[in-house]
Amino acid sequence: MRAILAVGGNALLEKYDRGTAEEQIYRAEQTARKTYDFFRENQVVLTHGNGPQVGAILLQNEFSSSVSPAMPLDVCGAMSQGNIGYFLQTAFQKVFNDTGVKKKTVTLITRTVVDKDDPAFKNPTKPVGKYYTRDEAKILEANNGFVMREDAGRGYRRVVPSPRPVDIVEIDQISYLMNEMFVPIAVGGGGIPVIRSNGGYSGVEAVIDKDLASALIATKLNVDIFIILTAVDAAYINFNKPNMQKLGTVGLDELKRLRGEGHFATGSMLPKIDAAINFVEKTGRKAIITNAENMYDSLNGTSGTIVTA
Repeated sequence: MRAILAVGGNALLEKYDRGTAEEQIYRAEQTARKTYDFFRENQVVLTHGNGPQVGAILLQNEFSSSVSPAMPLDVCGAMSQGNIGYFLQTAFQKVFNDTGVKKKTVTLITRTVVDKDDPAFKNPTKPVGKYYTRDEAKILEANNGFVMREDAGRGYRRVVPSPRPVDIVEIDQISYLMNEMFVPIAVGGGGIPVIRSNGGYSGVEAVIDKDLASALIATKLNVDIFIILTAVDAAYINFNKPNMQKLGTVGLDELKRLRGEGHFATGSMLPKIDAAINFVEKTGRKAIITNAENMYDSLNGTSGTIVTA
């Protein structure tokens, strides 16, 4: 079986972690030990998020800008792909060696093409980096040209465009590695956002949703199944309410209806729902939303949210 396994931020960081390298390698190994057997006989591409890591890189940029030039957001994305890839590659390879899984991991710096005319560039919505006071936000808007917005009642954060992914530059390399029984770690953080320019590609100040980018690569590689691992065992409607209800196996039309009714939170479950819908709609195959602990039961149809055509 050919699969995309998209791991969420909790694969590397738990809520109260400080974000040290040791913590992230430890968390990555925990994820690997819960999922390694799936890699044994299947051809799998591993994708991942990068939100907390990019936030940390932006903070490092901010505090060291007087002695070292700050890097643009696309370069920060590339940096996060490198360090997260290192953590995952180190952890998964160790677990593969320990358990006799005859696979080799490889991290591939991946660029994701977006449309330069995407409306998202005129309406930045994706929060990145730390929280600021209103006065600090005004200074950053005046001095740096940032767009700052209030976020969750906790202060102001920089917001950047989040355009839809339309192509993966390194898709042929990923396909080759997958077919040769490597485990590519690719499309990290949704990929480095680029636009087509002068016969090549140029980076842009944006971030791409990793679930939507993972759905795109799953579709382009024509995989058999698309698995999204997150912090919860399944998608829910009426989440955190007395009438909360877990979604088990759900058809595409029903899931679209529930989405339209506003059951899924922006920035949380909604991108995963949209990614599952995109993949199933374009391929007619299954997508799964669950956590690492329930992945095998979900593959057997007894746990998780399983989206079918």
